[in-house]
Amino acid sequence: MRGLIFALLWIASPVAAVTCADVDYKGNSYTTCEVDAVKEDLRLFLRDDAGEILGGFSAVDNSIPDETLVFAMNAGMYHDDRAPVGHYVENGVEEMRIVPNAGPGNFGLLPNGVFCVNDGSAQVYETLSFIENAPACRDATQSGPMLVIAGALHPRFLIDSTSRYVRNGVGTTADGARAIFAISNNAVTFHEFGSFFRDFLQTPDALYFDGKVSRLYAPDLRRSDFGFQLGPIVGVVEQIPDPE
Repeated sequence: MRGLIFALLWIASPVAAVTCADVDYKGNSYTTCEVDAVKEDLRLFLRDDAGEILGGFSAVDNSIPDETLVFAMNAGMYHDDRAPVGHYVENGVEEMRIVPNAGPGNFGLLPNGVFCVNDGSAQVYETLSFIENAPACRDATQSGPMLVIAGALHPRFLIDSTSRYVRNGVGTTADGARAIFAISNNAVTFHEFGSFFRDFLQTPDALYFDGKVSRLYAPDLRRSDFGFQLGPIVGVVEQIPDPE
């Protein structure tokens, strides 16, 4: 069913950089945005040229002259000053080291993971695997917990949990060719959200970005969420065509 939905969307809009859709699954509503990581310009954003935190989608769009933002989402947990909690690399420059140890909050609910972006690929890695294999990442953001690890749900997720929030995250295909971002449109449990990535989106690895502050920019759906100022942001950029 999931493959059919995305196949129909692709037929309907074959030139779209990002394919977004609203999906109902097991009583919950989600918005998903699928990115062809091989072809599209997928990046992380945190600061402007002056070193100030961008904090929102319009600020990101204004920071890229001659380009336009066609999709964006908050992409990892951050401190009160909006600096990243975990590992963060942007355009090859590391701002924050990898954090391997357990800790308070969702970030420290091990295993957590790293979303790694390169020209032509995007991959979610469990943190200890990331440390062991040391993949090169042009851009990287660490968050947690992992939602899906090698096809299995995070072992701490409870099917009868009462903790519900609007949540967002990303899953990647085994070959790194596709990244599928999702945000719930109603409050969901970790178990429900992880199961959506594993069973419906069928991504073998998926990473939680955040809850409660989750935001999506999807202009094709006429959606630009507002609210809390954000830390790391992931987005897809397109060149603005020259006027004829």
